[in-house]
Amino acid sequence: MTVINDSTGAELAEGFLQGVVNEPMRAATKLLGAHSDGFWLRRFAADHALAAAAGHALIDHSGRYPTVDWEGVGLLLKSPGWSGDASRSQVAVVEFAASLVNRCPVQLGQVSGAVDDAEFQLLLRALEEATYGDAR
Repeated sequence: MTVINDSTGAELAEGFLQGVVNEPMRAATKLLGAHSDGFWLRRFAADHALAAAAGHALIDHSGRYPTVDWEGVGLLLKSPGWSGDASRSQVAVVEFAASLVNRCPVQLGQVSGAVDDAEFQLLLRALEEATYGDAR
């Protein structure tokens, strides 16, 4: 079971990575854990309105361990008004993460214009991990 409120974003991401071997999914989940102390992972786990907007669960509990359901995230990102009160950079980061697993096309110019330097470094690290794995 993943503890949502008492975990750091990185710890939360690790909880959602148990048994995940797909490198892009690992990189995307780690990115969401590293960004704003797991802002989106916490919302995916606890915000039922987001799952309702997607018409699909955002956390998959059907396996041995819970994982981010990237299909659900992709559906969410196609839903009108899904982002609510999220900032431009928060939206850019989740869209970038979803793009790593082929669930959302992104315009890199818009993404890079929405994030600060630290967030941009998180995106670059995630892209590298999605491409080469996290052992580099």
